[in-house]
Amino acid sequence: MLQDWENREEEKQIMFREKQTELLVTTGDSPSDEVVERAKLLAAELGVLYAPRRGISVAKLIAAHRVRQALVLVQGGVRLISPEQTPMVFHPSMGFIRAKRVLKGEADPMLTAARLAPGDTVLDCTAGLGTDSLLFSIGTGSSGQVTAVESSFPVYALIKDGMRHYRSGNAAVDRAFSDIDVRFGHHLDYLRSLPNRSVDIIYFDPMFRDPLLDSSAIGPLRGLANPDALNEESIAHAKRVARKTIVLKEKRGSGEFARLGFRVEQRGTTKTVYGVIDIDSGI
Repeated sequence: MLQDWENREEEKQIMFREKQTELLVTTGDSPSDEVVERAKLLAAELGVLYAPRRGISVAKLIAAHRVRQALVLVQGGVRLISPEQTPMVFHPSMGFIRAKRVLKGEADPMLTAARLAPGDTVLDCTAGLGTDSLLFSIGTGSSGQVTAVESSFPVYALIKDGMRHYRSGNAAVDRAFSDIDVRFGHHLDYLRSLPNRSVDIIYFDPMFRDPLLDSSAIGPLRGLANPDALNEESIAHAKRVARKTIVLKEKRGSGEFARLGFRVEQRGTTKTVYGVIDIDSGI
């Protein structure tokens, strides 16, 4: 037991050191006092450095503090900047259009595949930029709960602040974002920690083995997101934890559905489809 505790403490220290070199938090050029305070609080929450701008370029801050990225906070928004790639801005993209449709009472293929109902609990195991978590949050309503797990620390930091402070001009969308519980870690570790039959719906949207090259919104994310394919242990734990459904988003024709035991919802002619495992919980 002592050895296990020491191993966990060592893992925590390694993770802390990695976070220190991963990114810093700063602001735009002429931040308000509110944005400065928000940046300081976020840096403390994440356990990383807060670096005031003071007329210094973001590139120079990154180089001076020897980190890989900078999380730049502005009024009502946030972006992730790295010297090696295009800046990543927190924005729901097409998810905003889908969200407005759901708010109007229209069906969404993902929510239909999941058999989502108001009040459901949802675990999004691969949060990414949070688009799908937003749809789940709107669909489950204030009586439900959506937890989004992200294993890339920079992406987690981006959506952690973005979901709290992004302003879309639609109060229901903003509220749905702020209701999401964002967690940092690998989904398998999180699934292992959960009791049997404790979540209604479990959702996976891993990086596709063969990317859709016309998906420009995913381009910057691909360089930071976890590239690993889902493994059988993740699905086994999902089957143990889920009460209603497990949903997998993949490219049409992907062999991942058959490999992992998902029934495919073949609807329309879209390039992406949903696979489903229906759970008989005995409830």
